[in-house]
Amino acid sequence: MAENSTAAMTGALDGVRVLDFTSVMAGPFATRMLADLGAQVIKVESLEGDQVRARPPKRDGFSAYFGNLNAGKQSIACNLKSPEIVAIIKQLVATCDVLVENFRPGVMQRFGLDFAALAAINPRLIYCSISGYGQTGPKALHPAYAPVIHAASGFDMVNLRYQDGADRPATSGIFIADVLGGTHAFGAIQAALYQRERTGQGQHIDLSMLEAMVGMLVFETQEAQFPGDARRPLYTPLKTSDGFIMVAPTSPRNFEQLAEAVGHPEWRDDPRFRTNADRNANWATLLALTEEWTMERDAEEAEAILSRHGVPCARYRDIDEVLDDPQLAARGAFAQVSDGAGTFKVPNPPFHMSGSRVEARDYVARLGQDAGDVLAGIGVNADAVAALRASGDLG
Repeated sequence: MAENSTAAMTGALDGVRVLDFTSVMAGPFATRMLADLGAQVIKVESLEGDQVRARPPKRDGFSAYFGNLNAGKQSIACNLKSPEIVAIIKQLVATCDVLVENFRPGVMQRFGLDFAALAAINPRLIYCSISGYGQTGPKALHPAYAPVIHAASGFDMVNLRYQDGADRPATSGIFIADVLGGTHAFGAIQAALYQRERTGQGQHIDLSMLEAMVGMLVFETQEAQFPGDARRPLYTPLKTSDGFIMVAPTSPRNFEQLAEAVGHPEWRDDPRFRTNADRNANWATLLALTEEWTMERDAEEAEAILSRHGVPCARYRDIDEVLDDPQLAARGAFAQVSDGAGTFKVPNPPFHMSGSRVEARDYVARLGQDAGDVLAGIGVNADAVAALRASGDLG
């Protein structure tokens, strides 16, 4: 779809107002997607700001990491321990459709901003709480960040069993639980908005990152209950002369295509590879033989030959190469946004909608930048805003 026609579309969530009490990653990931679909997202920050504002990569004091997670949102900075601020927040709640928070369970209640208190003000409010272990259960109050949830969910130990020769779980650097939890929260909010159209009532969404991670382990949760079968085939990186390539000949047709591509049509009659069961039993041998072929070629050539024969494959790429991928460019997978230090790319949501604009909005708010406009919109006059700033309760 052409860029101009996309920009002219309305967003599926145009007119939806979101009060965002989230920080770091899981919650901001969810609310960024809401903003990408057109929702007005008002990010409520502490007076110090979301800690990600201070995290690299930074340019001239502005964090691109923060900008990626928070593009398209407005910002107000305030002291939630102030009764005056809480009273104003409650005024805002009356005008909002959705509230998202990722404090530890109990924190919003201490502020007087829990679901029960706010649903009494706005019965149509959809209130989404994102936490490591959920709002209930014996570990509900335990602190949890994504690497902790990776360990607690079984994910890291499952992955260790798949790494022959490794003697400890992998070092963590990609926060899967945050992204997965934020994505599930985004989906649950859509379902709640749809249900509200039929019932007129809001509801509380209790999102557990632990349960999101366990739900991702589809095969493994079943294997743990019914062990004993042969080890499932694993997908191993194959060496090339200059890197690595992933080759995944999963179907009978893929295997035939692979045999043809690497110049070994006789593999189709080899008793080790004749049936799916044979190939699964001799999977490591099949990959080792394929690697003899890939090692004689560079990754780009191997990928081109295998792809030409229809074999599912991909060479391993560094992320800077991915940023310039023609496939992603053709899909409009990145948006350009700007902050006070300049422009940078951020990923758009991974789906297109034929009748809705789906992309990151080009706006990264400075801390507290939108407080005056947001509060004026609910009738708080300029003198009251000035007084709150003078008292130190509003940034």
